[in-house]
Amino acid sequence: MRTLGGGLRIVEARTRRARGLGLARMDPMPADLGLELAPCRSVHTFGMRFALDLIWLDAAGRVVRVDEAVPPRRFRTCRRARSVIETLGGASPAFLAEHDRGDAEGDER
Repeated sequence: MRTLGGGLRIVEARTRRARGLGLARMDPMPADLGLELAPCRSVHTFGMRFALDLIWLDAAGRVVRVDEAVPPRRFRTCRRARSVIETLGGASPAFLAEHDRGDAEGDER
């Protein structure tokens, strides 16, 4: 688990099984928690009980696209992505702000 600023946390789905299950059949997750799937270029929301925000990242960890409030029973693909962070629908702005802040801090070093 990685801890970001603002109390945000990201759990990594490391195994093929964990990536395949993702967040399906779970009760709504806390807004301060994200699930990173890597490698990943496509996501399904079948079996989901809540909408997701999807933050697609390239191989360097840069945001290439954000899909907000993806409802259950949908499929999304991003060919440019190498990973995706799934958050509770509506929670992506906080994660994006911390991601951008982390990039700015990294640029200053």
